[in-house]
Amino acid sequence: MSNPLYDTLFGRHAGKTTPFLHLENGTSLSHADFLARAAQLAHAMVSLGVRPGDRVAAQIDKSPDALALYAACAQAGLVFLPLNTGYTADEVSYFVENSGAALFVCQDHRRAEMSVLAKSTGAFLETLDQDQGGSLAKRADRQPADFDTVDRDGDDLAAFLYTSGTTGRSKGAMLTQNNLLSNAQTLAELWQFTAQDVLLHALPIFHTHGLFVAVNVTLAAGGSMIFLPKFDLDFLLENMHRATAMMGVPTFYTRLLEDPRFTRDRTRDMRVFISGSAPLLAETHVQFEDRTGHRILERYGMTETNMNTSNPYDGERKAGTVGFPLPGVELKITDPATGDTLANGEIGQIEVRGPNVFKGYWEMPEKTAAELRENGFFITGDLGRIDDDGYVSIVGRDKDMIISGGYNIYPKEIELLIDDQPGVLESAVIGVPHPDFGEAVLGIVVAKPSANPEPDQILRNISTSLARFKQPRALIFVRELPRNTMGKVQKNLLRKEYENYAQ
Repeated sequence: MSNPLYDTLFGRHAGKTTPFLHLENGTSLSHADFLARAAQLAHAMVSLGVRPGDRVAAQIDKSPDALALYAACAQAGLVFLPLNTGYTADEVSYFVENSGAALFVCQDHRRAEMSVLAKSTGAFLETLDQDQGGSLAKRADRQPADFDTVDRDGDDLAAFLYTSGTTGRSKGAMLTQNNLLSNAQTLAELWQFTAQDVLLHALPIFHTHGLFVAVNVTLAAGGSMIFLPKFDLDFLLENMHRATAMMGVPTFYTRLLEDPRFTRDRTRDMRVFISGSAPLLAETHVQFEDRTGHRILERYGMTETNMNTSNPYDGERKAGTVGFPLPGVELKITDPATGDTLANGEIGQIEVRGPNVFKGYWEMPEKTAAELRENGFFITGDLGRIDDDGYVSIVGRDKDMIISGGYNIYPKEIELLIDDQPGVLESAVIGVPHPDFGEAVLGIVVAKPSANPEPDQILRNISTSLARFKQPRALIFVRELPRNTMGKVQKNLLRKEYENYAQ
């Protein structure tokens, strides 16, 4: 046997003295040194009594050691569970307890706070900080720099990722070695990554975007990364000439565009800019191309599937779309009520099937059965359409669909009209409780800097393009829309804040 994930992404780089991680302080870490550290961490975990198949939950800051912990889990046959560093102890306790994690690794300054959690769940508690600090790091320092890779099969679990849980308890998506590996290899080929690529990595690594896309694609291609603890605008601008690729969320690109130092000359050595995790405004696409000559490549993925679609590397990258299904991935638009496949142009729920689709939800067989069909198609919960050229567009989440007076209303249709109005930067359309219609349409709008658009004028302008039942009852202007770590607008928070607006 072998260990496909470790062997293909990590092990094949054994002995390489070429740089893998270029760090913020100007130093670099070679592939060989990185793998040696991963081996030490693997020994350290095994010395605690952790065994293949056990879950390792980690709520730690981004660092080379944090990334090496992922590699160590793969090498030791452990299931890696990265957790958002913003979660409170109460939130973390659910993930650790639900996953049955044998080991919980946290930041050193939170050890006392998390000790109660560890004791109640029976998990070993260790700490890991930046610059090789923490109890697990010290334990690893005393270990050998090589480790006998544990045999695993492609169908064995490699990671858990918990959904955001905006409509109930978070669900633990079980991802296999094949899920992660197939996606990484497909994307590396599709986006033409090679060993010569240097990726600007400013994303968090507790999320599929920063870890299972950015890192795994780089490893699959044999390239290197400029590895930043977090998004740092000044550092990105100063070091962009050293890179060939960047992956980011829309906020990264809007912040770059806001800075006059971000010019065509700054991007002359870049090969590709990739965006995901949240929709990119069409205006951002246009501004970015006008400023740099580059057209951002937008793609679509989710916790349960990694990436599903991508705009082409060679070919037209259509703004407002997420491109075509990846090679080996099937995507269809279906009627939510019947499951029947809809024709191009019609809006329905997005379903996907392929080697990237997860194994199911941990200890939630009912949820798994409800969302993962027996034929392998996963009901994503996203609403979308496919145009006549085959490009997929995301209209919104199924739970965000508004039903007013018995009519289905898709917020994206209204948001696009509002966003196109003079002085508007972006908008979020939500449904709020209404005593007669069930829900009323409400628009939450952010104005462009120094602009002062008139709500009534916007409503008049868009009324000619919308049936009466789709027209917003009102527009509310705010400074910014609430977003999660990956830049997605949190409409659940908006619905909560304005739930009494139409009562």
